[in-house]
Amino acid sequence: MSVARDLRTLLRFPDFRKLLTVRLLSQLADGIYQVALAAYVVFSPEKETSPAAIASAMAVLLLPYSLLGPFAGVLLDRWQRRQVLFFGNLLRTALATATAALVFGAVPEWLVYLSALTVTAVNRFVLAGLSAALPRVVDDERLVIANSLSPTAGTLAATLGGGVAFVVRALAPGTGRDADALVLLTGAAVYLLAALASLRMSRGLLGPDPAEVQPRVLAAVASTARGLLAGLRHLRERRTAAYALTASALMRFCYGALTVTVLMLARYSWSDSGRSDGGLQLLGVALGLSGLGFFAAAVITPSAVRRTGIFGWMALCAGVAAVLEPALGLTFQPVPILLAAFVLGLVTQAGKIATDTAVQTSVDDAFRGRVFSLYDMLYNVAYVGAAGVAAAILPPDGRSAAIVVGVAVLYAVIAAALFRVSRETAAPGETGQVTPPAGPPPAGPTTS
Repeated sequence: MSVARDLRTLLRFPDFRKLLTVRLLSQLADGIYQVALAAYVVFSPEKETSPAAIASAMAVLLLPYSLLGPFAGVLLDRWQRRQVLFFGNLLRTALATATAALVFGAVPEWLVYLSALTVTAVNRFVLAGLSAALPRVVDDERLVIANSLSPTAGTLAATLGGGVAFVVRALAPGTGRDADALVLLTGAAVYLLAALASLRMSRGLLGPDPAEVQPRVLAAVASTARGLLAGLRHLRERRTAAYALTASALMRFCYGALTVTVLMLARYSWSDSGRSDGGLQLLGVALGLSGLGFFAAAVITPSAVRRTGIFGWMALCAGVAAVLEPALGLTFQPVPILLAAFVLGLVTQAGKIATDTAVQTSVDDAFRGRVFSLYDMLYNVAYVGAAGVAAAILPPDGRSAAIVVGVAVLYAVIAAALFRVSRETAAPGETGQVTPPAGPPPAGPTTS
């Protein structure tokens, strides 16, 4: 298998192995932390969770990450990246421990959100530092492969972290806040391991070189803002990338609305009266199946895009979702919803991978980083916006035919529009039919 062969090749670089270890531990801890926070917000027995509370939690976790992300590089390119990885994970160790203390102490909820907001802000620096450091640990020939496999491995580690969180919570001697606090402490311990793993690399290994640092911070911030505007103007001239970005954001919107629906179903419809453990376990299965769908998409999308083109594959994915999502979702029963979680995980990730390919192949190299920054913002804002819409429509038990049918209609509209675009770009030489790389394309936005 080419992916396994590429990974074996990369692992021959000792510094890449060290950097990958830091990434895997960091994102494993992210998965643990995020599930612990979700369990606290949604499944605390003493709380009456609402869709609005879930939307607020998503906004806290994702909006700062998205809106501040492009500007993180301004500071990141002024600090030694090894130190960012060490102190960033060390700081998250302290913050996750503080979050556990706040949860255990039954303090006002806004304090817990403030702590979570700080953790995710630091997360932006750590993830950006991991990506920026890659050219320092592999040669130019294998950089594209490293950019493809490292974020994918990190995403799988975050998914595994979610599984670890469910296991720790199930084995915890207490329940409710006590169990949530124990899971948060587990995440803090893994953040500490990530910090210590970064010390295996020399201080100056990951750069940046002092001669390359822009001298003034304000000038760097202004340059970043101008760069984003230039990327937006460039994107208007690249229809393939613009269409793919729009479709991917809309598919992410659908996924976000259904995520909130499943959370409310798991909390109230699938739990015994007075207990939330059964619903939490089903939610864990749903997240695992969705992650399996992500993995399946990574395996089948490259060959599918070669056969059908970027927009043909995205149209097929959206069309499948438009049919299966209402067929499975309108039952509001666990087994069909779990099947839908796999399908929608596959569809959403397949659309993202196809979009990554579209951006990589149709955007000029000089603008590619800025367009990916815009992609990152759009992708996560769509997810949070979906949570807000769901919060306004969903009843407390999550049984909303309006959400399920509305999402199906939106998938159908996306499929029809993409099918039309695929026909317009099907002529030889059009970028809608580009051939993707043999392996997964370099990663676009992350949501860890």
